[in-house]
Amino acid sequence: MQTVSLLKGWFPLVVALLAAGMLLLAVGWRDQTWRLRRVPVVAVVAVIVTLLLSSNSASLLGITDPLPANVWIWAGCAIGALLVLAVGWRSAGWWRRGAAVAAALLAAFVCANGVNQFVGYYPTIGAVWDDWTHTPLPGVTSISSVKHHPPTDGNILPEGKLVGVTIPSTHSGFKHRQELVYLPPTWFRGPAFRRTLPVVELVGGERGGPPDWVRLGNAVQTANSYAARHNGYAPILVFVDATGGFSNDTECVNGRHGQAEDHLVRDVPEYIVKTFDTTADPNRWGVAGFSMGGTCALGLVVEHPDVFRHFVDISGDLTPNSGNAEQTLADLYGGSTKDRALHDPQTVMRVHGPYTGVSGLFLVSKHETIHIREAGDLSRAAAKVGIKTQLIVSPGTHVWQFAAPAFAQAFPWFVSQLK
Repeated sequence: MQTVSLLKGWFPLVVALLAAGMLLLAVGWRDQTWRLRRVPVVAVVAVIVTLLLSSNSASLLGITDPLPANVWIWAGCAIGALLVLAVGWRSAGWWRRGAAVAAALLAAFVCANGVNQFVGYYPTIGAVWDDWTHTPLPGVTSISSVKHHPPTDGNILPEGKLVGVTIPSTHSGFKHRQELVYLPPTWFRGPAFRRTLPVVELVGGERGGPPDWVRLGNAVQTANSYAARHNGYAPILVFVDATGGFSNDTECVNGRHGQAEDHLVRDVPEYIVKTFDTTADPNRWGVAGFSMGGTCALGLVVEHPDVFRHFVDISGDLTPNSGNAEQTLADLYGGSTKDRALHDPQTVMRVHGPYTGVSGLFLVSKHETIHIREAGDLSRAAAKVGIKTQLIVSPGTHVWQFAAPAFAQAFPWFVSQLK
């Protein structure tokens, strides 16, 4: 069952058919009063409740993009099953009551998996199990083991190593989870080689964590493949925690949800340079991210070109947001329009004036019509202030299954900018 897909194939279809069958069994035919009076009332109430939920989906789920219709259809089915259970309790036998409970649970699962299919977060049942049980990523090693690894001299390791790190929040005080660092084979050749390596911070989506770019974004495989073709050379990748928790949407700014920006701009670079003996040259530092992480990648570079000079923005937004404009102003900036302007990329670029040596790539899927338009606006604004950017639109949707190959496609270009 570990490899059974939640995104497509037989399993989602079978669960949906079971949910529909159980709902029909729970409703039943019963008597005329049930069919002509109670069932229509149940249906109307279920529709009204579902519409109320859908109109508040951004605040309830933290997903600002419109969800597919099938998500709300199955939400309505789950609500309807519960109403059938309550309204028809007296006229139902134990087996019909059980069918209503089963229908509600199965429909709720199909609804939740519809959201999962929309964002592509859990591709398999095994991915859910690993995440919910906090199963460690395979192959993660400790700092002490890599620190005491003897230099390989002329020999090149077949692949890099993934290291679990606890980065002190010295400057930010930001409460975060364990972060991860990928060290390419070249790092193990000795101190002289380490100082030649560029560094990339990788930021995930709003509802994720540091392992996402490893589990879902295939970033380690992408870096290892590149290193195998370039004599062991690849950037150091830092899988950072920009949120500190599943429901803590920071958008990588300092604010009510913590000093996430200071953590990414000050804590992380200082620790990486000191611990892994690498360069602090901003020309050799970049940020890449997907969804919220894409928004962060652009924002961090244009706001802090003294730390980062290059970005890959995959399906990011026009500006940091945690809902509509009013919600964002209150939630991220405590009502301060000044703070909001300080983190709006177009405003920041216009105020900063011409940039030197800054470059970026916008990657968007062809079904993200709003993101395509916004990325175009950002790319044109960047060009006006000397930032060299490209916008690439490829087949796909706003899911990790688009982000992973998009990052792999962009990787050689990204490395070329970090030299």
